Order: sequence, then C-alpha cells, then structure tokens
Amino acid sequence: MINGGCPASKPGAYPSDCELTQALRERAMERGKPVSRSKQWKTLLPRAKQIKLLLLDVDGVLTDGTIVYTEAGGESKGFNTQDGFGLRMLQDSGVDVGLITARTSEAVRRRAGDLGFAYLYQGRKDKNAVYEEILTTTGLRPLHTAYMGDDWLDLPLLARVGLSAAPADGVAEVRQRVDYVCARNGGHGAVRELCELILEGRGRFASLLTQYGG
Repeated sequence: MINGGCPASKPGAYPSDCELTQALRERAMERGKPVSRSKQWKTLLPRAKQIKLLLLDVDGVLTDGTIVYTEAGGESKGFNTQDGFGLRMLQDSGVDVGLITARTSEAVRRRAGDLGFAYLYQGRKDKNAVYEEILTTTGLRPLHTAYMGDDWLDLPLLARVGLSAAPADGVAEVRQRVDYVCARNGGHGAVRELCELILEGRGRFASLLTQYGG
C-alpha cells in the first residue's frame, strides 16, 4: 500500500524517511495556502480599510467578563496575549487604540499603559459623550472609527461607528446589530480577530505575516 507516494510503514514502526519528507512537504504546502475568510469578512474589507481608530469596551471584550475581587479590596482581570499582540501590530500600522469602560480598574490602567493605547476612559457610562470628545479632538469622522462591545451599554456607540463588532459571546441584541460577529469569545481572541480584519483591510496583514516568518 502506498502512502502519499511512499511505501507504507509496518504497523507500529517508525515512519520512513520518505514519509517524513512527504509530511514536511504537505505542511509547507498547507502554510502556503491563504487563510480561509468568511463572506462577511471579505465584504467588510473596504470599510476596514478606512479605520484609523479602534475603540474597545473592556469587560467581556478585552477580558472574558470575569471580575475577581481581592482581599485587599481591589479587583483583578485577565488579558489575552494574542489580543495584545494584535493591538500592537495595529498600532504599528498606524491605527490608534482606545478603551472606554463604565468601570474603573488599576489593572485596566496598567494594560492600557503596557500596550501604549492613545486613549483610556474609565468610569464613563455615557460612551457616546466620550466618542464625541474623541471626534472633536482628533477631527476623525465616524467612518474612520471602529468599536467592539458586548452588552446593551455599548449599543448607542456601536450604531455610530464605521465598523462595529461583537465577540461571539456578546449578548444577542448586540450580535444582531453589529457589522461583524467574531468567531471567538471576549478575552479569548475576539479582539485579535478584529485587529486582523482591519490589518487585512489596510493591506498590512500579509506583509506583517511575512515579516514574522509566516
């Protein structure tokens, strides 16, 4: 019996040199294939190309929504490193990033500082008012902005931006109203997914992947 052009090894035996070479060849061919993208993704690329500022909610978007109270009276949050890397690449490509959250947390302040975000608004329930401040300060138009939120408090702002998104586990009323629903949950790669959409729209995804050896 032939396996990929190689004589099949006996059951329980180590793969032959031929089989190992064939496996490496198949892996190389797999890496060369373009990443599969949904029809929704491809439709949104022209809008993603316009984005100059990505704004994010925190709980349920940049985190999984879990809040842990410490004995010292503070709170802790967990952040996803893949999200962080995506946000760094986005900023390196000329897109600013900002956080708007109704809560106030030292952990969020540190995360925003570590990643060098251009904007951080905490304790602000009226996110539309914050958005107006940003537009006035930057001179950006709504079509230049994107926002990801996961709950009802985010709905007014999601309705205004040029590209709106929600994590896969956002509430139904949000998922029904946004332009793009991520395949991943909040705090588990949803933000990275949106970063990649914007990077691809701006024509930067392929060159960045090549830069990192992809």
